[in-house]
Amino acid sequence: MTSRKQGMTRRQLLSQGAMAGASFVVGSGFVAGQAHAANWALEVTHLQPETMATLIQMARDIYPHDQVSDEFYAIAVKGYDSEDAAPGIEAGIAALNEAARGIGYARYVDVGWERDRADLLRGMENSAFFQQIRGGLVTGLYNQKAVWPIFGYEGESFSKGGYIDRGFDDINWL
Repeated sequence: MTSRKQGMTRRQLLSQGAMAGASFVVGSGFVAGQAHAANWALEVTHLQPETMATLIQMARDIYPHDQVSDEFYAIAVKGYDSEDAAPGIEAGIAALNEAARGIGYARYVDVGWERDRADLLRGMENSAFFQQIRGGLVTGLYNQKAVWPIFGYEGESFSKGGYIDRGFDDINWL
């Protein structure tokens, strides 16, 4: 029997790195973060960097996927950084932060428990702001081709001969 060296395997290292969570560095005009071993930076022009960081956290709380890095959520909400959308988004985030103050936090992103953040979002789910963000995320997040492999989606099948000969009848999940 061969002996294995004690230590951490690559898989364990990546797994622990992914579980470490996200950290945001908010700078002048930039929202930067590190999550799930992915580095990214996003320049904002019409929104405050703190607003974009809050939008990303809000997006993650509305459609939570631990295996999806914040980079993809940032791409999904980047469209709200426009001259036309910015006033409404800033007002919506201000209302969300006000709700967070009502439970003892300075801002929504300071709320440490996901359950508490979800409760705050439930309290505003009928607002036009929430519906705008939620609706935009459906296409903004899930239409990113780079996200598809994470969920096991291969894309459209017509150009590849359809699904019939490509696993349509696989039932290995039983």
